[in-house]
Amino acid sequence: MAEIRIRREHALGLASARKLAYQWAEAAENRMEMKCTYEEGDTFDRLSFKRSGVHGELRVTADAFELEAKLGMLMGMFKSRIEQEINMNLDLLLAQDDPHTAFQDVLDKHVKRKA
Repeated sequence: MAEIRIRREHALGLASARKLAYQWAEAAENRMEMKCTYEEGDTFDRLSFKRSGVHGELRVTADAFELEAKLGMLMGMFKSRIEQEINMNLDLLLAQDDPHTAFQDVLDKHVKRKA
């Protein structure tokens, strides 16, 4: 089973990072058929996600996102590409002045392309 581990530091603070993680969870459920469970904590939150071929967890803290995912056999064949896309998207998103609006803009563009 292939594993992906990614850590990205940020300066969002827990409340803003939490909001961004909720946005991702909603998009993952609606667009990728993921089952997501969000648990808020005092110092960190845990977002568990699962669907056929992948399951994992996103740990959300005041200063970092930590992603751990396990890929099934078929998805594991695309591990490098998946990891590359996650890294690129996180870097682009966290470089924005307002990551929440930027995330929604990306989703809106994706919907328009599919239409």
